[in-house]
Amino acid sequence: TLKDGSHLTLLSETRRGYANLCNLITFSRVNGDRLEPKLDPRFLAMHSEGLILLTGCSKGRVPSLVAYGKTEEAGRELKDYLEWFGTGNVFIELQQNLVHGDTSRNRSLLQMARRLGVGVVATNNVHYHISERHRLQDALVAIDHNKTLEETHRERRPNANFYLKSPDRMAALFDSVPEAIDNTARIAERCAFNLKEDLGYEFPGYPVPEGHTSQTYLGKLCYEAAVRRYGSITVRVQERLDEELRLIGKHNLAGFFLIYHDIIQMGRQIMIELGLSNAEIPLEERPPGRGRGSSVAMLVGYLIGLSHIDPLEFNLSLERFLSDDMGSVPDIDLDFPRNIREELIKRVHRDWGPDRAVLTGMISTYKIKGAIRDLGKALGLPLQDVDKLAKRVDSHGADGLKLEMRRLPEFRDRVDAPVWRDLID
Repeated sequence: TLKDGSHLTLLSETRRGYANLCNLITFSRVNGDRLEPKLDPRFLAMHSEGLILLTGCSKGRVPSLVAYGKTEEAGRELKDYLEWFGTGNVFIELQQNLVHGDTSRNRSLLQMARRLGVGVVATNNVHYHISERHRLQDALVAIDHNKTLEETHRERRPNANFYLKSPDRMAALFDSVPEAIDNTARIAERCAFNLKEDLGYEFPGYPVPEGHTSQTYLGKLCYEAAVRRYGSITVRVQERLDEELRLIGKHNLAGFFLIYHDIIQMGRQIMIELGLSNAEIPLEERPPGRGRGSSVAMLVGYLIGLSHIDPLEFNLSLERFLSDDMGSVPDIDLDFPRNIREELIKRVHRDWGPDRAVLTGMISTYKIKGAIRDLGKALGLPLQDVDKLAKRVDSHGADGLKLEMRRLPEFRDRVDAPVWRDLID
């Protein structure tokens, strides 16, 4: 979504394109409203490499200008896209959802494309997977706007055609423009970037003292801590450190562990400042945080303060956390005490910079009681009755709602009543 509220479609053709797409999404969030991020179009010119641009749905700038008869202005907008992305990487998007205005807009867009020598592509504005699900989509839109279905005619989709149509159905809708269908396959073939296989994420480098690499500096920290902890480097300690550091080197994770070490050191400093710890106590004896899960099996983690558990003392196996053939970056959960958490968050943001440190949260999914309340309100059912039903149900899923209502005297006769049937569905 651009600053003026218009839409564009951007597709990652290459890994570089995916990086540019990520940058554009970040710019829209950093420079826009937190809840409704919008992108300043000037960033498009600087981050176009590896991306394919489609001109967007009916809310796209080019399609909407064409719909209002402003074809010259639409042409100028399109020429900007062509200059930024290159002629072969820009396509005029055609959508046919059987909404008033679709046919005339597509006709005008097609004329413009042929006049300017730009390819066209048929796309499908999908908001649910099968047509029948439009009822749920409508209800969720009403919930999102905190209104009833009756109050959201403007916000909701105008019909039930915004579903994932079959290739045959799409071909039939665009039978007069076969090249628009052909181009969907051509673009798909060009988009060779695979999120699962090609991302190849690499952690950023970590600043280390002169004469060291991230790997050698991590090793230095571990050996120094091991001498403090065990008195000397025993054969058992040496063998375990050799194996762990080998695996860390193989998977290029030294910087990953040093980032954690940096944050742990911040936490330790805050505890000292608050009088909760003593500067004389070594980090490995009293780490400020507590690691949990399979990461506590790491001797390296124990020695740099990631965990308070000695994996050698308890014979913890390394395999679950780190191995030769692991398929993803290891997961480390680290909990800090409540009395230092707020200051630690501030310090991380201060030292790393607000563009490199973020707070994240979980998205809660619906449970039955919340679903009943929100859908009941969207459907316009009496709120007092909806609330009473939500409090009385015990089931964990919608499958049991009908049976539960039959068992409740005050709701038994509503199972087959209008609107209440919709709630159950």
